[in-house]
Amino acid sequence: MFQNLSRALRILAVIIRFRLDIFLPFDKLPWYLKYSIGLVSKLFKTSKRHTKGQRLRLALISLGPIFVKFGQLLSTRRDLLDDDVANELAKLQDKVPPFNKQQAKTLIEEALGSSVDQAFKEFTLEPLASASIAQVHCATLHNGEEVVVKVIRPSIEKTIRKDIGLLYALAKLVRNISDDGRRLRPVEIIQDYEHTILDELELTKEAANTAQLRRNFEDSELLYVPEVHWDFTRRNVMVVEKISGIPVANIDELRQAGVDMKCLAERGVEIFFTQVFEHSFFHADMHPGNIFVDISHPKLPKYIGIDCAIMGSLSYDDKNYLARNLLAFFKRDYRLVAELHVKSGWVPKGTPIHAFESAIRSVCEPMFAKPLKDISFGQVLIGLFQTARRFNMEVQPQLVLLEKTMLNVEGLGRQLYPDLDLWETAQPFLERWLKSQIGPQRVFDEIKQQAPEWAGQLPKIPNLVYSALEQISHQGTRDLEHTQAINKLELEIKRNNQALPFKILGLISMATAWLNADETSLSRIAEADLTSLALFAIGIYLLVLKK
Repeated sequence: MFQNLSRALRILAVIIRFRLDIFLPFDKLPWYLKYSIGLVSKLFKTSKRHTKGQRLRLALISLGPIFVKFGQLLSTRRDLLDDDVANELAKLQDKVPPFNKQQAKTLIEEALGSSVDQAFKEFTLEPLASASIAQVHCATLHNGEEVVVKVIRPSIEKTIRKDIGLLYALAKLVRNISDDGRRLRPVEIIQDYEHTILDELELTKEAANTAQLRRNFEDSELLYVPEVHWDFTRRNVMVVEKISGIPVANIDELRQAGVDMKCLAERGVEIFFTQVFEHSFFHADMHPGNIFVDISHPKLPKYIGIDCAIMGSLSYDDKNYLARNLLAFFKRDYRLVAELHVKSGWVPKGTPIHAFESAIRSVCEPMFAKPLKDISFGQVLIGLFQTARRFNMEVQPQLVLLEKTMLNVEGLGRQLYPDLDLWETAQPFLERWLKSQIGPQRVFDEIKQQAPEWAGQLPKIPNLVYSALEQISHQGTRDLEHTQAINKLELEIKRNNQALPFKILGLISMATAWLNADETSLSRIAEADLTSLALFAIGIYLLVLKK
């Protein structure tokens, strides 16, 4: 309890220090909060020299690695943030001070159940790199292969859960006091962040993702993914092949090596679309720190991808609608874009197509004032999704990851080669993929995919055919029985309907006899006058005996 209070007070102090009150809707706050915040904030007037985005970035850095990681993920939600804030948060770097190297060694030994000297031929105590969640050490296996050992920071999960609890509290506060806060969906953002960062603590999941991505690009000339050493992989420790390449952000070094930058940029786009549409499994954290370049063949450079903790996947329907959406946009068929959003279920079924189409046109048409090669795919998606949210589009986590990844890929591609025409690369790919989803080839692929299941059902077919024929042979008898039962039921209903007036009359007669009696008991009815007795007898006859 005391630790939570202490952490909350520290966060409050940072908010005040960096004047994050600028994000608060003062017109919606109670008067006492306005004056209290204003009075305290006057002590930190110097922070006003920074922009909103700079203040938020510096505050997150001050709060530590968990908040830095949150800022990195938040920077990808450009559909929800001002450009200034998004650009500043994008500057947050992965590198943070490493934790104690002896402690790292102890954690590795506890996870592996042996000393590092027994597990490895060589182990470098000094960390190679350090990030907010884990750090990496170099090692050599006993067979001479060089590897890297990734280890999760100690007690990081406990810290993460405490900080997430505080982030939830702040998100709910922002949502409740501001209309803009509700529009930004802060609670949903924290939920996405919580799932993402907790998954990053499970290195066995990252190892499985890495193995899958490696299998998808096996023998590919586009992307290389390092091999996982499963014998040395645990929940908080992962050992993978050490790669050798130039960081993709080192553009000058790549140029000095004679790398064809246009080819490199276009291959990055091709890798992205291949992952999304052909594999339905894409690396969703493709920032420059996770990408290297193999320059063995400078004219045909090959990417190397690491850190597969965050992966995305799209269903067949999502891929189909997304590809058709992008093609329709670049053909300026806004009606089709609106219809596809509704058919996909991304927006409610009752959305008025005409109004939605008009809103999309007003947002997207100005983009075509620029040459086609200068239109940002990422900004197209942001524009479409922002417009769709005005029509109650629900948050689609898989599309958020896709949007984030596309922005990363596009930004990196144009950094490598400023004249990159993303549409020139994407259009034929999308058209080819859509074409492959119809026609004989699609039918053949579907048959090929379903063939094992059909083969398993094949031995059951004779019995199924025999049962079906037997049922058909007895169908006439069953139909006759059903017809007779129906006729009998109809006759009974008819008789009951004919007798209904008499039964009603019988009830009336009995009721009249009862009322004529001096007492409301059967013994008194017997003593009543002959009229009451006669009415009662008639009632019994009509109600019980009359058919």
